This record gives sequence, structure tokens and C-alpha cells, in this order.
Amino acid sequence: MSHIAIRHSHSLTVAQARQAAEALAAQLADRYAVRTYWEEDTLHFERLGINGQLLLEPGQIVLDAHLGFLFAPLQLRLEQEIYRHLDEIFQEPHPA
Repeated sequence: MSHIAIRHSHSLTVAQARQAAEALAAQLADRYAVRTYWEEDTLHFERLGINGQLLLEPGQIVLDAHLGFLFAPLQLRLEQEIYRHLDEIFQEPHPA
């Protein structure tokens, strides 16, 4: 099983970060048929072959995703797409 771990800084309030995470969840649901749900400040996401969570912390988000066998070859592409979405939604550049 492949693993994606991303830390992304932001300067949003908790409410703004949650709203941004909701926007990301909507994009995931539309594009990949991912089911999402909240447990406190953690957005969980899952579908066949992918599961993980997005934790909202003060000043940063932490994304942790596990890819099944079929998605493992797409790991690099998925990471790039995640960074792009995080940059757009949270409006902060990721480290190079």
C-alpha cells in the first residue's frame, strides 16, 4: 500500500480552514466519488482503493492518505494534484 503524507501551512482561522477543507472535500467527491465525513477537526475521506484524513491544526493542515494497489502507480500524479488543490484552496505556497 502506498502512502501520501503532506503538511501544508496556512494563515486562516479555524473556521476559514474548515470552509476551505469543505471545498476540497466537495472537489474530491465530485471528481473521484470519495465519501467524506468529519470527526472534530479531522476530515476523513474514503473510496475503494483510497482512504485517509485531513487534520486541521492551527497554522497547518496534515493530510495522510493510503492508496491501494490500483492507485499506487498514480501516487506522484495524485500528490501533485493534491498540492495544486491545497495551494488554490488554502492560498499558501508549498515547500519546493
